[in-house]
Amino acid sequence: MNQTAEAQRTPLPAIEIRYSQVGLAQARIRTTDPGAILDELSGRVAAAPHFFERTAVCLDLSALEKEPDVAELRAVIDAVRRAGMLAIGLTSGAGVEELALALDFPVMSQFRAQNKPAPVVQAVETPPPAQPTLMHQQPVRSGQRVYARYRDLIATATVGAGAELMADGCVHIYGSMRGRVMAGVRGDVTARVFCQEFNPELVSIAGVFRVFETLPPDLAGKPVQAWLAGDDLRFARILS
Repeated sequence: MNQTAEAQRTPLPAIEIRYSQVGLAQARIRTTDPGAILDELSGRVAAAPHFFERTAVCLDLSALEKEPDVAELRAVIDAVRRAGMLAIGLTSGAGVEELALALDFPVMSQFRAQNKPAPVVQAVETPPPAQPTLMHQQPVRSGQRVYARYRDLIATATVGAGAELMADGCVHIYGSMRGRVMAGVRGDVTARVFCQEFNPELVSIAGVFRVFETLPPDLAGKPVQAWLAGDDLRFARILS
């Protein structure tokens, strides 16, 4: 029997486990009142169903005044589902480990406390020295993505609907912006977005985002900059 025939008879594994970067929205709740959550979240989903309907979210409990009990959290999870989104895990907050265990939910915090030293399984990636700004001079069409890793991004042509601009630093757009723009992708809260003709589908800085339907309507088509003030994503006209 040759090696080719032997390979054909070798069964493939039933499952493969891989780690990958997956965009996951976080919902920071400030109340466990399911009615209030349902009302507010339903409005956001209705305003931008393309982005939010059946979107997986991780519940952030850190803004609650007191630790919720399991029954309260089940009511919150049900309200999120009824609004059209899907709660799939918990992140930071008081008692999060115990609550996650009771709900059979994963804890999806980026950093978790260890009771004992854990073996190093992967070296920490060290950012390289500052890189020159990435200059992109061609139109960015639907389905295309331009990512400036460890640097700023300048786009001088049109960015179409469904296209994405991403940068670890700031993003400057000197054409019409109709796609999605994400600055500070690796968590730089000082990053900004500057746009000459502002009509984006989504704007995000360090993971804090807003979609077009929730942006100030008087800024549409105008020169605009966006920045973070705490957890608030702010926008203002760029005056010549």
